[in-house]
Order: sequence, then structure tokens, then C-alpha cells
Amino acid sequence: MLGVYDYTVILTYISLMVSIGGMLFSLNGDCRMALVCLAISGLCDMFDGKVARTKKDRTEAEKRFGIQIDSLADIVCFGVSPAILCYRMGMRGLTGVAILLFYVLAGLIRLAWFNVSEEVRQDETEEKRKYYQGLPITSMAVLLPLLAVFKPMLGKREFMLSLHALVLLVGLLFITNFKFRKPKNRTLVIIVGVVTLAVLRMLHIW
Repeated sequence: MLGVYDYTVILTYISLMVSIGGMLFSLNGDCRMALVCLAISGLCDMFDGKVARTKKDRTEAEKRFGIQIDSLADIVCFGVSPAILCYRMGMRGLTGVAILLFYVLAGLIRLAWFNVSEEVRQDETEEKRKYYQGLPITSMAVLLPLLAVFKPMLGKREFMLSLHALVLLVGLLFITNFKFRKPKNRTLVIIVGVVTLAVLRMLHIW
């Protein structure tokens, strides 16, 4: 069989399947569950690299497969899926659709650039990457659920303006050339905690 099927890619595969479920929720009008799926996909993506690196005997082909499959999954999970969700949440006018198209394109460009630069970097060194170039596409899995949590506190107009601004800004940051330090374990714990609280809030558990 073609591909890799061991534990090093399982979180990436789970993230993709959860994201597809999220898109189906969006299409059926259940934005709350779509947001939950987006957050779960983001949590999977935060740790897939750490899980993959625990296997010390990965072949070069497996490493390169991991880079490619992660980015291919990411454009679906954090590019297309949030765009469909935001469209369903109200970004349906000409301006909104234009922003969504730009957002997905910027995410695609950012991921393609990452793949190229990461392969070059791995050919030159085995050190872990300490910085991202531009904002990681996974960031939308944190920012959009957080904005949704504050929706009841905002008026409809204010929320829609915030949503448009968020998607546009995040898309711009995808392709802006700046260094973004990779979060350390303590920061990851905080992010996981915040996203978990947001999910519980959306599910009316907290």
C-alpha cells in the first residue's frame, strides 16, 4: 500500500477526518459543532509533530511524507473548513467572500512555502525549528472559537465586523514575513486550556 500508516501520522489523519465532519456540520447549519470540530483539529495538529518525532528511526521518505501530508491536511482543516464555517456564520456578501477567498489562498501559499523551506532546512540541519515564518495556519483553530465565545457579548453588526477583520488579518499574517516563536510546552498547555474552555462554553458545559 502507498503511504504511511503508523502512529506518527495518526493525529494528522484524525484531524482531517474531524475537519470533514466539521464541514458537514457547517453545511447543515450547526456552526457550534463545526467550531468544536475546528478546535479539536487544532489540538491534534499541535501535537502531531511531537508524536512523529518520538520515532527515531524514521526514513527520509517517511519524514518528507510527514511534511507533505501535514500541510495537505492543514489546508483542508484550517483553510477550507474555517472558510466554509465563516461563510455559514454570515460572511456572504461580496466583501466577505473576497476575504474568504484571499484567506484560503494565503493559507495555501504559506503552507507551500513552509514545505519548501522545511525540506531545505532539514537537509542542512537536524535541529528542531525554533521559529515559524509568518503566522501558522493552525492559529485559526484557536482564534475563531475564541471569537465565537464572545459572540453573545457583541451585537450582530459588531460580531460580523470582528469576524471579517479577524479572517482578513489572519490571512495577511499567513504571508507576512516575520518570525513567530514556536510555543514551548508551558505555552501549549495554556493554549490547550483556553481552547478546551472555549469548547466547553460552546457546548454549554462550562
